[in-house]
Amino acid sequence: MRKLPPLHAVRIFETCARVLNFSVAARELCLTHSAVSHQIRQLETWLGQPLFTRHASGVALTAAGQTLLRSATQSLGLLEDTCQQLLSHTRGQALTLAAPGSFMALWLIRRLEHFEREYPGLRLQLQTQGDYQDLSAQRIDALVVSARPPWPKGVHALTLFGDRAGPVCAPDWSPMPTQVGELLGAPLLYTLSRREAWIDWAELNELDPARLHLTRHFDNLQLMLEAAIAKLGIAIAPQPLVQRELQQRRLIAPLGFTSSPSEFALCVQSSRAQEPHLAALCTWMAEQTRLPSETLS
Repeated sequence: MRKLPPLHAVRIFETCARVLNFSVAARELCLTHSAVSHQIRQLETWLGQPLFTRHASGVALTAAGQTLLRSATQSLGLLEDTCQQLLSHTRGQALTLAAPGSFMALWLIRRLEHFEREYPGLRLQLQTQGDYQDLSAQRIDALVVSARPPWPKGVHALTLFGDRAGPVCAPDWSPMPTQVGELLGAPLLYTLSRREAWIDWAELNELDPARLHLTRHFDNLQLMLEAAIAKLGIAIAPQPLVQRELQQRRLIAPLGFTSSPSEFALCVQSSRAQEPHLAALCTWMAEQTRLPSETLS
């Protein structure tokens, strides 16, 4: 067995080392700053030495970081070239769509059968890893993000729906919050990929985030929602991705949902937006966002 660090962490390191700024790297990778920092810390722990020195204006590579960057750039480049050669033989009428796992599991997957009926000659290949850099390099054809405009240069973004988020809990959770301030003593659940979700929600509702009691974290939204259903705490979730649980009364949203500046968007390269297959995908996704969610129950 090869003794290698996680490829995802190496890929994040390569981006951070290239731009020498974790915030810029996070935007390029469609991740949060905390998620990027977490992966870098894991990689440094795995290697047993620091890869960056931190300072006020950004970061700088250590000697170990410079050595790893040379190897990572060469290895990732070779892997990318090989994968592109293999994909060129199999793509045909396929589009590669990258999206967060929670979006795919809770919104997209149950709609795919309809897509394949509407476009029988077009196949969607789904993956959870992808960012604007991959889109620009055409390693993927389309990308779903939850982010704030403006969008990067050269990106055509179709807004799918606003990123309205709010607290959700089991219907028999006690004590049931009826006001924003009543969440201050409650056990709150969050995901590692969106650790800042409670902070953003609190600030939008004029609540001091420092007073929130964040107790448990989860790798993904689905696990967090199941924990909320099991009455382990109160979760925070985007309304479009929790609609089925609300309709089935597995969860309720006692305080409703709050609009944020972010939105879910389907991104493609501006230069490719009129390609027939990508245009078809954009049209279909737009139509799906206008359908009542109960039609897919």
